[in-house]
Amino acid sequence: MKRHRNVKILATLGPSSSDEAMIEKLHVAGADVFRINMSHASHDLMRSLIRRIRSVEARSGRPIGILADLQGPKLRVGQFAEGKVELKVGQTFTLDRNLAAGDATRVFLPHPEILEAVKPGHRLLIDDGKLTLRAEKCDGDSIVATVIAGTRISDRKGVSLPDSLLTVGVLTAKDRVDLDAVLATNNVDWVALSFVQRPEDVAEVSKIAKGRVGIMSKIERPQAIERIEEIIALSDALMVARGDLGVEMPLESVPGLQKQLIRACRVAGKPVVVATQMLESMITAPVPTRAEVSDVATAVFEGADAIMLSAESASGDYPVEAVATMASIATEVERGPYYPGIIYAQRAQPEATSADAVSLAARQIAETLKLSAIVWYTSSGATGLRASRERPNVPILALSPILTTARRLAIVWGLHCVVAGDAIDLDGMVSKACRIVCDEGFAGPGDRIIISAGIPLGTPGATNMLRIAHLQ
Repeated sequence: MKRHRNVKILATLGPSSSDEAMIEKLHVAGADVFRINMSHASHDLMRSLIRRIRSVEARSGRPIGILADLQGPKLRVGQFAEGKVELKVGQTFTLDRNLAAGDATRVFLPHPEILEAVKPGHRLLIDDGKLTLRAEKCDGDSIVATVIAGTRISDRKGVSLPDSLLTVGVLTAKDRVDLDAVLATNNVDWVALSFVQRPEDVAEVSKIAKGRVGIMSKIERPQAIERIEEIIALSDALMVARGDLGVEMPLESVPGLQKQLIRACRVAGKPVVVATQMLESMITAPVPTRAEVSDVATAVFEGADAIMLSAESASGDYPVEAVATMASIATEVERGPYYPGIIYAQRAQPEATSADAVSLAARQIAETLKLSAIVWYTSSGATGLRASRERPNVPILALSPILTTARRLAIVWGLHCVVAGDAIDLDGMVSKACRIVCDEGFAGPGDRIIISAGIPLGTPGATNMLRIAHLQ
């Protein structure tokens, strides 16, 4: 199955897309990676979804990535005696440890970490920012706040803390159990961490995972932006989670942050996913708004590795149409006259490593000679990532003897992944690359390709050779 685009598509599975037939339709329509949201999926459902995805993968003959998205800390207020209350701007409202039902003056806050972290002047955003409070007095047992904006609060609404650094780790008790279940399957390629604040959050999960899955940090909090370079360095990939990011930071700052994060990941050679509300109207409508089309196109123009559908594919009325629409937008953008120039202008300078030097040389040779494809042999996936970082204007085939590597690379910009065993000698390597390029439909007799591998063959991290081959 050959895609006619470089950017990848993640589709979230849910009530509208959990059976095997629908998963196959989504894959055919353009989904390269499937997301399992652990906020809603039980362990039994997760295992069932994995089996169905792998069954689709076996029939398609194309590696499919699976992302398990951990719920992360869900901070919520308690309940009210009457279910909800009306407040007034300027009034005082208290959040405390008192278990009694709330009223128009106070409510229970079942999170001691918030009571300890919030300081006078910090903001508390309730119900996705519909109610804004400003802390005035904090003693570790209660927060006395002033209502700044909004007038209503009801049972169990979420709390966001844009100004406060929580001292607890990123993993809740539920997340730890879910992570253990994910790792036990040996069949998930990526784990997404919600509400990452600092590099220590990523390091903690990496220590548990021990390389069995790629770690994708979701950027949703201002505190993560402050230490973004350290977080990128420890992460295997990033997700620009614009929903919560747009709650905790001014909405007008999110587009700029999206560009900043995409470019930082491109410089680092780490995959980056843009997510949340990309085609939101297609939850209930068969076509998107013009603004949504522009939003998707912007992420593609910026060179994001992947773009993601959430409720559109998980619970919407038109999951297949949403995936097909996203694929169509991406394909059209990449065919346009402005795309190559924008991508070229944002290319990162190569680092002083042999892998970067070879990747740069392969791209330049392929573009100068107008070759049909670049073929990379990669075991760990690192070589594939460096090849993608160059954003060449010719197709990239990543050949790996390791199925898990090919699946993990399914999220990476421009990589067409094929599971293929290592060659035993140089001639065998070249002939195998030529055969696969033809079989996959990227070139034919008379065309030329460039092949990169490491000598000695099969040595991870030893990429040091380029060879141009003519297809017979």
